[in-house]
Amino acid sequence: MLALTNRASQALNPFGVNSAGALGSTVDSVEVPRKRYNGCMADSPKQQMQCMEVWGGSQLTSKGVEMAGLDVWVYSKPFGQAQRGGDVYYVSSCASGRISRLLLADVSGHGNSVASMAADLRTLMRRFVNQLDQNEFVRLLNEQFTAVSRNGTFSTAVVTTFFAPTRRLSLCNAGHPRPLLFRARDGRWSFLGHDDHPEKKGPRNIPLGVLPITEYAQLDIELDPGDCLLSYTDALIESCDADGEMLGEEGLLRIINLLGDVPAEKVIASLLQEIGERFPENLSADDVTLMVVRANGRSLHFSLREKMEAFGQFLKTLFRSLNPRAERAPFPDANLANVGGMVIPALERRWRAPRTPPNDAREETRQ
Repeated sequence: MLALTNRASQALNPFGVNSAGALGSTVDSVEVPRKRYNGCMADSPKQQMQCMEVWGGSQLTSKGVEMAGLDVWVYSKPFGQAQRGGDVYYVSSCASGRISRLLLADVSGHGNSVASMAADLRTLMRRFVNQLDQNEFVRLLNEQFTAVSRNGTFSTAVVTTFFAPTRRLSLCNAGHPRPLLFRARDGRWSFLGHDDHPEKKGPRNIPLGVLPITEYAQLDIELDPGDCLLSYTDALIESCDADGEMLGEEGLLRIINLLGDVPAEKVIASLLQEIGERFPENLSADDVTLMVVRANGRSLHFSLREKMEAFGQFLKTLFRSLNPRAERAPFPDANLANVGGMVIPALERRWRAPRTPPNDAREETRQ
């Protein structure tokens, strides 16, 4: 997945990544110790997400995909020698290619229970693939985990939805480590999200499956070309600095800014290298997953055949949904920017991010 120079490639020894640039670059093979890593990853060719496609899971991966307005890189390494872990990641593209949804979840437990939950999450991703507003999707995620909470299963998660015509990104954080946002105009990373608002009563944005009813706030921003978003699981902030103290969020922010002007396709490799070198046991005691999203300012153009295949896939799902036991059809939400925008592009401008202060740490939320 990662486009690396030879020097950066050799510096990845603790993780054994032998990968190709999913967006065009390749690297040489290197010999690495295997104590923290299951084996060398296969080279990943560039992949363009197709209409109505859902990709992801909980397995070992290092891959890049291209979507309308976004480049996405995902790296996931389960704990120990496992081929699947508790970190679950999904990426989806709607029937028109304008709506991209990304999910990164850290599910409690391992093994078959997580594999089953990952399959359920894929089903939900398919069901909501054509919906622009993600509130209902997040609510059903919480219901899904609440239903199995008697087995001790819960999850933290970050859900993001990107609307390419207006570059609006909506983000919901359910008890997960705060994502990091890179603004190309500033050249620095900062946290995206609020600390808890003391003036708002009751539990908010807690992990999925803890309470049957809870409020999940949505954060909206507009991504300019070159802006990046980094989501990750807690193995990074639970790593230690050279002095043996836990990094935490502030330590992670300090390290990623110390890396300097690193291209988006090299962020994962560079960050894992730096953290891995700071303390011997870093990143070896848990699943490790990172997802980097970069706004590329490009539109994807699908052929008539691809559009017809997506429409045919929708019709198949629609007919199958007539069976009460089958999964529901992925209908779009009744949103003027979504449905009307497919016919009248000017209507797409109705789905824009609200105006916010320059400091991204104070982004406004919508309920």
